[in-house]
Amino acid sequence: MIVAGEASGDLHGAHLVREMRAVDPSIAFCGVGGRNLEAEGVRLIARSSEMAVVGLTEVFSKLRFIAGVFFRLRGMLRAEKPDLLILIDYPDFNLRLAAAAKDAGVPVFYYISPQVWAWRKKRVHRIRRIVDRMAVILPFEKDVYAEMGVDVDFVGHPLLDAVTRTRSRGEALAAFGLRDARPIVAILPGSREKEVTALLPEMAGAAEILARDFEGAQFVLPLADTVDPALVEGILRGRTVPVTVLQGQMYDAVGISDAAMVASGTATLETALLGTPMVIAYRISPLTAAVGRRVIRVTHIGLVNLIAGRTLAPELVQESATAPRLAAEVKAILADGRRSDAMRRELAEIRQKLGEPGAARRAASIALGLMGKSLTHCTLLIH
Repeated sequence: MIVAGEASGDLHGAHLVREMRAVDPSIAFCGVGGRNLEAEGVRLIARSSEMAVVGLTEVFSKLRFIAGVFFRLRGMLRAEKPDLLILIDYPDFNLRLAAAAKDAGVPVFYYISPQVWAWRKKRVHRIRRIVDRMAVILPFEKDVYAEMGVDVDFVGHPLLDAVTRTRSRGEALAAFGLRDARPIVAILPGSREKEVTALLPEMAGAAEILARDFEGAQFVLPLADTVDPALVEGILRGRTVPVTVLQGQMYDAVGISDAAMVASGTATLETALLGTPMVIAYRISPLTAAVGRRVIRVTHIGLVNLIAGRTLAPELVQESATAPRLAAEVKAILADGRRSDAMRRELAEIRQKLGEPGAARRAASIALGLMGKSLTHCTLLIH
């Protein structure tokens, strides 16, 4: 059983499933995920697009559905006893499921850990009791878990394998109908409905301002699989500047962009690995923000800045994430070639801090070991 409650987890989970099946094609998977896990043959009990939430208020609105999925998965753990439960991020749901698996005698492998270093660090004690093996993808996370007695491995970051462009610059420009001589700005408003609803109106407003300041400026929005195109179309309808909306194709779109407006999350690291200068934006409900200010202990919200240990990309949070502020930060990048080049050089250093490629294969080796398999000897089957 594998559970990935969000879009990034779906992608990383798919790579993990592929590596495990490369060793033993007979392994069968079921659980929660999206299009990527489904493409790898995982039987989905629920879709990650239905499970993804941002903040306390959205949790309340989806609580009945999420609880129903939890009880169904818990019942499957008790009745079917899979050989392994693989959990990917999505901590509030997954830690409860891990406890249920422990009670059912099912081993638990947590791939891509909860961000206990940012908030609610005491969760480590619970993780030590209910998780058999932890695999982390950020270099500083291993020490956090190891010092608390968790069996943990740093496997490297899976994005090192995933973030690759499939088209040359010329091919991408032609495919997207964009011109090489004019500025291109990527718009990445997030992978969840609440994120898009909160950020896209401001990002679209920023695009209108930038279009007035930069003649012929072009805007491209690669849509996450978990976002309803109708939602985006509704927000963009009536805007004075055209935005090229793509289904997926994020890496090609961001890779040819001169700058990007990016919702805080995995997309900031993907943008960094593509070498594109960015501005990071983050907005949640006032209630969630008030709670967060009390418990979150980090000085940055963007993964790229957290990994660097300093501000590489400007961060606009809550009331600061407005169209004029976004436009001003992007303008500073587009208008100053030296600043843009300096940011690209600094972003290139991020790659060196993320370990070596092959994270999914190393994680697969751990998972197979928990199932009694190895990379060279496979005889068991997950039910």
